Amino acid sequence: MAEERRADRKGGPGHTVLLALALAVPVAKVAYTVGGGDAVRDVFVGMEPANWPDVLLGMVITDPLLGSVLAVVVSRTVFAVFAARGAVPAGRGRFARLRRVGLTLLNPLAVGIVDACLFGPWWGLGTAFAAYALREGVVVEYRTGRRRTHHPRGGSPGTSHDPDYRPPAWLGRAAAAEQGAALLLTAVALPLLFFASALDGQAWTSIVACRVTDGTRTADARLIELGRKGDGVVGWNLEAEEISNGVGCTGTESRFVREPWWRT
Repeated sequence: MAEERRADRKGGPGHTVLLALALAVPVAKVAYTVGGGDAVRDVFVGMEPANWPDVLLGMVITDPLLGSVLAVVVSRTVFAVFAARGAVPAGRGRFARLRRVGLTLLNPLAVGIVDACLFGPWWGLGTAFAAYALREGVVVEYRTGRRRTHHPRGGSPGTSHDPDYRPPAWLGRAAAAEQGAALLLTAVALPLLFFASALDGQAWTSIVACRVTDGTRTADARLIELGRKGDGVVGWNLEAEEISNGVGCTGTESRFVREPWWRT
């Protein structure tokens, strides 16, 4: 279990996968949506560096399944990091039980509320339950001693191990299954969902209809909104395939720019 504990201290596979996806997916999303090459560079320059995370955020808050799976994976990854440093208290006293309940339950409730606000109550309930189940599996493993906590300055192994704790048989089996479920969500489901969202042909933000002036000619055009400047919009002009400034903009219902990759 030493290797698993060391992995927990670094966030497990979730840390590596999340970092890789955060770097690769926004670029893939923009490249497929606007056509790649010079267009990608123009879009990112037009967005300005401070707005680059908007691509990732826009994908997450508009796709219920992606947002829910990401919330569960992040909740479990963060909890594993803190559990490896002794955040799970041992003992059967009331205070220890309250701390365990708080540590295990509060974050799933938080991500469930966020999911419910974005996608509806059933998504929120499912996300909260899945996040709680994975975190409970981590608690059981540390309390039973299958994993040990670590103190980076050479202190004692920590207080999460409870030698008197004997979980029910079904809970022990569920805790063992939790590792496989967490790995499946993190290493398989989440990357697939992210790249499916990147290649679905939809813009990561609003598409607006604006008046665009090019020299002495003024025409209506659809822009992928990249930023606001004064009373206008800076966006990627879908007709001219260039950055344009638009005024008098109104929102459009559809965010589709092209066919999804799997239909081309």
